[in-house]
Amino acid sequence: MNSLAILLGVLLFSFAITSAVIVPFINMLYYLKFQRAKQETRDVFGMLTPIFNAFHKQKAGVPVGGGLLVITVVSILFAILLPLLEYFGIAITSVHTNNTAEVNILFFTFLSFAILGLYDDIKKFFRLQTKGFFGLSMKYKLFFELILAFVISLMIYNSLGISIVNIPFVATFDLGIWYIPFAAFTITAFANAVNVTDGLDGLAAGVLMISLFGLWLLSASILDVPLSLFIALWLGSLISFLYFNVFPARIFMGDVGSLAFGATLAVVGLLLGKSFGLLIIGAIFVIEVASSLAQLIAKRTFKRRLIPAAPLHLTLQKMGWEEPKIVQRAWIVQILLTLFGVWLTSLQ
Repeated sequence: MNSLAILLGVLLFSFAITSAVIVPFINMLYYLKFQRAKQETRDVFGMLTPIFNAFHKQKAGVPVGGGLLVITVVSILFAILLPLLEYFGIAITSVHTNNTAEVNILFFTFLSFAILGLYDDIKKFFRLQTKGFFGLSMKYKLFFELILAFVISLMIYNSLGISIVNIPFVATFDLGIWYIPFAAFTITAFANAVNVTDGLDGLAAGVLMISLFGLWLLSASILDVPLSLFIALWLGSLISFLYFNVFPARIFMGDVGSLAFGATLAVVGLLLGKSFGLLIIGAIFVIEVASSLAQLIAKRTFKRRLIPAAPLHLTLQKMGWEEPKIVQRAWIVQILLTLFGVWLTSLQ
């Protein structure tokens, strides 16, 4: 059996397992009252966000925590299937000589950011917080994200010896020890980018699915079995989640999913040595978080908005675009960007 058949089978198996348990999982979330509540949200400066509240009030009561299910399914299946493939004599090849370190980095990223996001979700939805943006105040949330990102970056630099950034048609730069802050910034940025993008039904999950297909092609092309297997499992579970997350959503991923998925997406790009390509393959996420950051700076510095609402998808809603229209067009744009990003990085 060839590797493509195995990976496709793994994807379908992950999809089937997630599909079998997701409806009982949604019912459990209802039972635990782990749902989006009616509340007035505030931005990082503590200012009310009336546009966000107006467009999202109808989403109150929808269960949150789908990311936890995806993370659990993927982690368990990955821990079982990787050694099983080796047991049956399938070579576990990788672009890195240290397969164990690569697997440890993937697991640590996926689970550590999930724990941070889950803590934030629990505080948020059980109303345990007294102030701040949702659960953790934004500065503390960012502090913990940076700590985790620096630990992961140290692991990538020390265990795998990665320190190079390649820009197609320009040059390859060896950043040396400066690769650590570069990687930490990339991981933190993408964790928040997916978190910011996760505002419309199916938007973040759909864009992530398309981006992962691009990274899956790249990992398979260099015969990186651990990464290819991990992404295949992630894709299968994510597709099942997306079925219930499209408009009108029956479940949201929550911070437990968005933080873990964003950070791990960045780490996959870094492990593949495609940090520049990641900017294109994950461009929708980059645009969304950049629009939010620019808006915050403008409000802080000039006391006025740069765009009608941030992130960008809220501006489109304010312009009168229907939610499904925004999401579907974002998917189409993301497909083209992913194809371009894979093509560009394949020219190296």
